Amino acid sequence: MSTPRTRPTDDSLAPHGGDGTVDAEFTVVNEFTAVRVRKILTRNGQRLEITSLRLDHHIRLDALALEGLSWQNEETISAYLDQPFGPEDPPTTEIGRE
Repeated sequence: MSTPRTRPTDDSLAPHGGDGTVDAEFTVVNEFTAVRVRKILTRNGQRLEITSLRLDHHIRLDALALEGLSWQNEETISAYLDQPFGPEDPPTTEIGRE
C-alpha cells in the first residue's frame, strides 16, 4: 500500500467547495490486477475514484453510489466480471419493443 498524498487533479468540478485535491490515495494489488483508490475533493463534494492501472479505466463515486454498492451481494458483484465491458453482440430487440 502506498502512502496517502495530497495533490491537485485535473477535475473540472473542483473550483467551488473543493479544490480538486487528492485527500488520500492507496493502491490495491493482487496477481491479476492493480487498482488505485483516491478520495478526491470536488465542488460537488467528496468522491472516491477507482482506477484500473492495467486498463486505465476509472470511475468516480459519491457516498450514495458507494452505499448502493454495499447493498449488493457477492453474486451480483461477481456477475459484472462475466462481461465487464458489456455484451459483445448488440441486443437483438430494441428496448421497450417485443
